[in-house]
Amino acid sequence: MFTGIVQGVAQVASIQDKPGLRSFRLQFPGGFAQDLAIGASVSCDGVCLTVTELHGDNAADFDVMQQSLSLTTLGALGEGSPLNVERAARDGAEIGGHPLSGHVDFKATLASVRQPENNHVMRIQVPQPWMRYIFAKGYIAINGASLTVAEANRAEGWFEVWLIPETLRATTFADKQPGDALNIEIERSTQVFVDTVRDALDERLGPLMPALEALLRQQGSSPEELAGPLPKLKGLS
Repeated sequence: MFTGIVQGVAQVASIQDKPGLRSFRLQFPGGFAQDLAIGASVSCDGVCLTVTELHGDNAADFDVMQQSLSLTTLGALGEGSPLNVERAARDGAEIGGHPLSGHVDFKATLASVRQPENNHVMRIQVPQPWMRYIFAKGYIAINGASLTVAEANRAEGWFEVWLIPETLRATTFADKQPGDALNIEIERSTQVFVDTVRDALDERLGPLMPALEALLRQQGSSPEELAGPLPKLKGLS
């Protein structure tokens, strides 16, 4: 398990393609790999990878399967590419972010960046089926960093996060440009809650679900929001 608090920025030192997988050697910030063991887990841009070989206190090797290369941004990394890293949480560790598994759900696209004074706002475009799990003020993990969703627009398929200078200093986000791909892990308890609500509605309403979903969409709502205060439907009081 990880906490979503990025502990440093590593760089890809070398890449070696092998049958069925790709091996990365990552160069870590000073001391990051101290006491790290072969078989330990490290979050690399949000992807849980296993240490296969150690090179002192500052470097380690990781093998990545072809499926992980295609489903995440790791397949696009080259020598010198930076990435966020975090070691697995120890028992009793403070959870400064929220619990993460390191299992990326999907790739999203950085749509735009705004920079109000002392802030950095990223708008992220999301494949529509995943928007049902993203709520304003909820948690989400982007490239392994636990962040709070500032705003979510389900109709247009995007959400925004606001980053403070310290987050930009400690991560790779300052260098991200519109069009870049990002690894997203949704908050797991939110997924369970939303899927449970949807399954319950489907079981009870059955054939009426398509009509209900269409009506709610007209009102700018969704079945998931029925779990909270009921939306006010136009024309009804």
